[in-house]
Formats: sequence, structure tokens, C-alpha cells
Amino acid sequence: MMHPDPLNMTKLPDSPDFMSDLCQRLAELTQGVNILETQIPGFQLTRFESPTEPTSYTMGMSLCLIAQGRKRVMLGEDSYDYDAQHFLVTSVDLPVVGKILEASEDRPFLGMIIGLDQQQLATLLVDSDLPVESGRSTDRGIGVSEVTQPMFAVISRLIDLLDTPQHIPILAPLIQKELLYYLLIGPQGPRLRQIVLANSHGHQVYKAIEWLKQHYKEAQGIDQLAELVNMGRSSFYQHFRSITSLSPLQYRKHLRLQEARRLMVVERMDATTAAFAVGYESPTQFNREYRRLFDCSPAMDANLLRQSVGSHNPLNVLTG
Repeated sequence: MMHPDPLNMTKLPDSPDFMSDLCQRLAELTQGVNILETQIPGFQLTRFESPTEPTSYTMGMSLCLIAQGRKRVMLGEDSYDYDAQHFLVTSVDLPVVGKILEASEDRPFLGMIIGLDQQQLATLLVDSDLPVESGRSTDRGIGVSEVTQPMFAVISRLIDLLDTPQHIPILAPLIQKELLYYLLIGPQGPRLRQIVLANSHGHQVYKAIEWLKQHYKEAQGIDQLAELVNMGRSSFYQHFRSITSLSPLQYRKHLRLQEARRLMVVERMDATTAAFAVGYESPTQFNREYRRLFDCSPAMDANLLRQSVGSHNPLNVLTG
């Protein structure tokens, strides 16, 4: 099957056949896999042929779109449903529970995930001379909005680019930059801007999260974390919890448990070794907190994950 050159897109997103062609193309690319890491950095395609059970994982800073099917992402007590008419965006790494709601063999769930880069967003915000809305703040680091025709057009060109990999190094960054621009000027723009604007509370929380990702094994207290990002203890705690739904120390625990899960599943560590490797001093506490998060003992959870996806990377399923 021939596909249009990315430089000469003939079908528009509002044409009757656009979504049908997009679904067919994604179905071809993802045949036999749950997650396809494309040749375009940060661009993943996902496919599920049945609804999934609720699964805990860390969702990175990203834009998530669906061509077919429906998904629910839960952050704390809040739920966010999206489908082919809506996209989901996260402005920081978040501890979520995800669930595919609509999928079948005849009509599989077909999704797209595009990683977002804080530095690229900040550079684009400055280079584009976009107006800065001072004093405005959004709470959660996650949101859902309607997909616009220009966004779908950009996504279509990104997918078409996979047919000409020799053009990817030059054209992919340009296409992704255009997509970031539409995000910044759209309804989710304020959510992203609060993370990239220097000295904003959102940016300070982002810096704290980036530090925690590198130092999750360390027993750092809230006072030390707040001092690292130049915030008062109370303000830091309030804004961190507002954006992530967790306290800083709960967030660190989530990072530890997710990494322990990866060590057991991918590197086949036993539970006790994994617990010590991520900073736990008590295997009993580790087992208790692991079961509370994943509703299963560490050993049983790791075995189930390996069995459920066969030869594929088990933890790829967690981010789909």
C-alpha cells in the first residue's frame, strides 16, 4: 500500500476518509505488538485488542491521542477519559492508573504517544514571543481537550514521515515543533506554561520532580526538597500535591516502587534485592507498600507481568 509523501499531504483531517485511513495505517504499523517505538524519537504507537484492567504506572510528560477506542487515566481521585475526538496532556511525570475502556480484535484500541520536552517548550515559548499570562495557575498536571484539525494534520504528517526515514532527522523536529506550538496556544497551553516559566510554582515543582527522579533512593525530607527549589515548606507541599495529587514523600515512594517493579520484571531481581536496591531498609515495609499500590505481592506481580506479554518488553504495556 502506497502512502502520501509527508511533503504533499492531500487529505484533510475533516474529509470522510481521513480517520479511516489513519486507523488503517496505525493498524498496519502496530500489527502484532502492544507498543511500537518508532524511528522518530519520543513517538510511540499503541495497540490493544481488548479492554485492560486498571494498571498503575508513571506517565511521563507527554501528549496522548487516540485514533480508535477509548481510555481512562486516573490521578488520585480524578478521572480523565479521552477518545478519538479528545487528547490528553501531562505536564510532569505523574503516578497514574490507566485502563483501556474500548478495544476488540475487530476494532483495536489505536493510540499515539508523543513525549514532550520541557526545554523545547520553553525555547518555543520565547522564540514565538507568545504572550505570558501572569498570575494564572492550573492545579493538576494533567488535562483533556478536543483535538483540532491542525493537530490531526500535524500528526498525520508525522506518521507519513515513517515511510521516509531518511527525512526524519530534518523534518521530525520541525513537525513536532509545530505540534508544540498548537498545544501552547490551545486550551492546555496554561498547564504547560506553568511548568516551563522560570520562577513559577509549577516550574519549581517540575525541578523537584526531576531531582527526585535522580535521587529517589535518598532519604531527603520535605524541608530539604523545598530548599532545593527555593520554596517555603508549606508552599512547596501545597503546590506539589496540587499538581501531582501526592505529597513529595509519597511521590518518592511511588518512584521507588515503580523502579523495583522494573528491576524484578526486566532484570529478574528477587523482591528483597529489589527493595534494598531502591532504598528500602525493611523488606516487610516494601512488601506492604508494594501490595497497596499494585494489589499484588511483588513476586506474583512480576510473574504475571512477564507471562502476560510473552516475549515483548513487559513494562512497555504499562505506558500504553
